[in-house]
Amino acid sequence: MKTITQKHFASDNYSGVHPQIMQALIEANVGHVAAYGYDEYTARLDGLISEHFGKQAVGYPVFNGTGANVLGLQSLMPRFGSVICAESAHINQDESNAPQAVGGFKLWTIPTPDGKLTPELIQTQAHGFGSEHRSQPAVVYISQTTECGTCYTIDEIAKIADTAHQYGMKLFVDGARLSNAVSFLQTNFEEMITKAGVDMVSLGGTKNGLMFGECLIDVKGVLGDQMKFLRKMNMQTASKMRFISAQLVCMLEKDLYRTLGTHANQMAQLLADELNAIDVPILYKVESNAVFVRLSKETADQVRQHYAFYDWQEGVCRLMCSFDTTPDDVMDLARLIKQATSPS
Repeated sequence: MKTITQKHFASDNYSGVHPQIMQALIEANVGHVAAYGYDEYTARLDGLISEHFGKQAVGYPVFNGTGANVLGLQSLMPRFGSVICAESAHINQDESNAPQAVGGFKLWTIPTPDGKLTPELIQTQAHGFGSEHRSQPAVVYISQTTECGTCYTIDEIAKIADTAHQYGMKLFVDGARLSNAVSFLQTNFEEMITKAGVDMVSLGGTKNGLMFGECLIDVKGVLGDQMKFLRKMNMQTASKMRFISAQLVCMLEKDLYRTLGTHANQMAQLLADELNAIDVPILYKVESNAVFVRLSKETADQVRQHYAFYDWQEGVCRLMCSFDTTPDDVMDLARLIKQATSPS
């Protein structure tokens, strides 16, 4: 089989598995251990979740991001509850009918200029409480980082949490790129999530060097056994959970998550600097591993002969950097864009 070494800028899901993570999987693949999370790797993960998010926090490994979002949101609300989120939110734009069909809840969406919700925006949908004619807003959903690559400050998260709690709602954070946010803010999970008042967060792994797997975290540790029942009902209980847990342990144990998130962010900033130098318009602040640029169709088509990347909206492309993106990859992409945009 031909070895593929080509890098792309379409998604951090394109990247492979970090060598340390792969080694953790190999080491976990020895002998027989108890199934369904009753193993030493998941026990070690439990301890690391407490170290990073506070002693009260409880983690629940799951297969993927959509499953984590649906399960986490479902666990925070009654059957008649609904979710307030940005119009650009991943659960609204990129998870098909899963939130509605599997989760069974309605989404109240709000347009935003940069993917971020604010207390004022949340208040536009936080109404109708007590009326049986309106699905009851029960959870506020935000992504850290957002679908636009922007990053909430700790203060912004805290204010959103306060607003949600004032209305009797919970705050859920989709942390598919939580490691990138921690790196950008130069903080830690406890400061950014626990102390800010978040009720539940998904800790992303797949986009940051894992083969598969995320960890849903009950930050306040108040849900008890219901999470295990809901996880099973949502088909997110891994029988061989050690293989998810072992990866997450490797990611957290020596702060590998920070090393990988920082590198991906640095590559995005390098790309933004190179594109700024040739006057390519950048749509949003570069605060993670994503760079959104305005490119003509002709330019995008020409560059796509060498690198894959996604259209975000008409005339706007998303360029994603990964833990394994190199400066040479970035410089070559910038060279091709310059070549494609330069007058002939």
